[in-house]
Amino acid sequence: MLFRSMIKVLKFQATWCNPCKAMSSILENVVTDIPIEEVDIDEDRDLAQRYRVRGVPTLIMLEDGIEVKRQVGMMSKAQLDLWLSN
Repeated sequence: MLFRSMIKVLKFQATWCNPCKAMSSILENVVTDIPIEEVDIDEDRDLAQRYRVRGVPTLIMLEDGIEVKRQVGMMSKAQLDLWLSN
């Protein structure tokens, strides 16, 4: 039996954050099989603290619950496509 790791991305954001809104619109145009979960840092402060989120937007890729990479700040669609594929 093959074991397939579970990969997902947590997108930490805030409703008052304009770069977060821009990243959300870019993410709408990205095609990926990786699930992306949005986390509002004002509504889920415990999760934001657990992952030591200091600024938004922050994307954290998890593999089997372990952080494998992080991006803080805006990215273009091309940068985001590359980040998700590597």
